Amino acid sequence: MIRIIRHLVLFLAFALPFNGTAQTDSVRTLYKITKEITADSAVVVTAHPLATKVGLDILRKGGNAVDAAVAVHFALAVVYPQAGNIGGGGFMIYRDKLGNASCLDFREKAPSAAFEKMYQDSMGRVLSKKSTYGALAAGVPGAVDGMWEAHKKYGKLKWGELVMPSVELAEKGFQITPNEAEGLNEQRIFFVKNSSLTPAFVNMEGWKPGDWLIQKDLAETLRRVAGEGRDGFYSGATAKLILREMEKKKGIISEEDLKNYKSVWRKPLEFDWKDLHVITMPPPSSGGIILRQLLAMAGDLKKYGFHSAEAVHLVVEAERRAYADRSVHMADPDFYKVPVQMLTNPEYLKTRMADFNPDTVSSSANLTAGAIKESEETTHFSIVDAEGNAVSITTTLNDSYGSRTVVGGAGFILNNEMDDFSAKPGVANMYGAIGGKANAIEANKRPLSSMTPTIVTRTNKTWMVLGTPGGTTIPTSVFQVLVNVAEFGQTLPEAVQAKRFHHQWKPDHISYETDCFSQEVEATLTRKGHLMNPRESIGRVEAIIRLANGKWQGVADERGDDCAGGY
Repeated sequence: MIRIIRHLVLFLAFALPFNGTAQTDSVRTLYKITKEITADSAVVVTAHPLATKVGLDILRKGGNAVDAAVAVHFALAVVYPQAGNIGGGGFMIYRDKLGNASCLDFREKAPSAAFEKMYQDSMGRVLSKKSTYGALAAGVPGAVDGMWEAHKKYGKLKWGELVMPSVELAEKGFQITPNEAEGLNEQRIFFVKNSSLTPAFVNMEGWKPGDWLIQKDLAETLRRVAGEGRDGFYSGATAKLILREMEKKKGIISEEDLKNYKSVWRKPLEFDWKDLHVITMPPPSSGGIILRQLLAMAGDLKKYGFHSAEAVHLVVEAERRAYADRSVHMADPDFYKVPVQMLTNPEYLKTRMADFNPDTVSSSANLTAGAIKESEETTHFSIVDAEGNAVSITTTLNDSYGSRTVVGGAGFILNNEMDDFSAKPGVANMYGAIGGKANAIEANKRPLSSMTPTIVTRTNKTWMVLGTPGGTTIPTSVFQVLVNVAEFGQTLPEAVQAKRFHHQWKPDHISYETDCFSQEVEATLTRKGHLMNPRESIGRVEAIIRLANGKWQGVADERGDDCAGGY
């Protein structure tokens, strides 16, 4: 039995109906976006209702959480082009019904021809557009290999059965939402400029909500992937199309780069916090370490109250220190010895907050990374299946629509993950994150990430599955949702939809959503010395929680077209 708590209904059409009804005046379908759902057996929460439907269909066919995740990933590559992808990469946290946890790193890698100063001019000045637009900004994609490896290890249904729904979506098309129409229109000129052929994403007359987006080239690429597995992407026809795009648009990904790409199974970062056990992502993501640091440094927030000036001040001061550490000590562990043990050590974290002053701000100019003696567009989906297996996956192209380079004849967008490296020590990337030598560009290296897919257990049972897009705001958004429930006693819907704030050391201000704070709280924070920076929405959290009665509750963020489904 499913109990729908609240939903938003939009009248739009798409190829595979989601509880739809035909309209007589045009081909239109009831497009129901469910933001909250409680279900007995299984839940899928993604950034798009069509992807949610695909995941649920796979689960109903007998697939497990990983099968559903693979199908969702490829569906998002079709219906959510700003972040869903086969031209990017990501991270997966998995916990099975017996409590065994694992994590998969399918982060993009720098091409073998990459070098440290490739985005600097002869005077040493950073040429930021080179790392954000065009084929030169792209790292070697890891998404297809990641899904292949996850399925090979944990999948139950046949691979082709999981990819074919996305083939149908691309070939038959679907009708776009207002958000999608706006995004595609904004990026039209960039797609044309950075792609060798005019892609399906470009409508010279302008996209309108309800227009059909049909992606024939992408359908053929996905059909090759369905039939040939990873080889359908990293070799053969698709690889030739990628290499042709590299040649035409002056990129540096080579045939060997594609053939040699491999995802990496890593040991999850696990730790206890109060009565909870947290399973999250280790480096090359900074997210897990930052989440651990914030939970430890913020201490007992419950006594201060939700969004009180005292609580916000304490969290912000903890965030300053965590992001200062990020700038120096975090990078790809295959190239740099990340001092994870020290960075997450309770005694070290106590010393980081030793100079905390409850009445005034720390100076970001004077606040540096701790002394260690040891050497924004992304998408997330959360899934729990009927057996109790759970998957938390965050994938990315980096910026919205990545490099804006669409591979001619293949129909997919390449990432611009090279901007996540430090183009030059001390120079900020597109998200304002300051990088150092540890995250410098090197051939075959993975850039530092902020993605924080997370699974939380209580009494050795999966309790919460969550994650979000949002660049450097990802760890702080995951932190706030977890704390909102565990410390402030909010329901998961309240916690996900609550206004969010963020500080990342530099730039030196509190970014916050409109109406996040009361006038009194904002005035108090200003008196303490905080600079306040209102901005648009922060993150889009997709989360699942086990309720006290044993049922699962899925919550999709109201900040987008995100949708929860279950049975």
